[in-house]
Amino acid sequence: QVQLVESGGGLVQAGGSLRLSCAVSGRTASSYAMGWFRQDPGKEREFVVGIGWSGGTTYYADSVKGRFTISRDNAKNTVFLQMDSLKPEDTAVYYCAADQTRVPSVSRPFAQTWGQGTQVTVSS
Repeated sequence: QVQLVESGGGLVQAGGSLRLSCAVSGRTASSYAMGWFRQDPGKEREFVVGIGWSGGTTYYADSVKGRFTISRDNAKNTVFLQMDSLKPEDTAVYYCAADQTRVPSVSRPFAQTWGQGTQVTVSS
């Protein structure tokens, strides 16, 4: 069974950057399409970005296009989310997600397996 562990969250000022990591264990990362979602208290979980098995396909939510970049290193079983030009509205718990069948996207904001999440707080 695959397990996902996120790291890299924290507190940053608006305009700053953070890099989240998602370590994949139990199965090889290349067996999964991956994605990042986020959830603010009182709101529904929101799709952020998805990436295909080899990294050649990516999907971004409009709210993060041009500011966030997803990448993956299958040799290291790790997926990354580089977040630049952060805004206070990016504040949320960020979840790494894995799916064996489809790449998470705006039209398919689902995944089979989830990590525990990492808090990102952007101060104004």
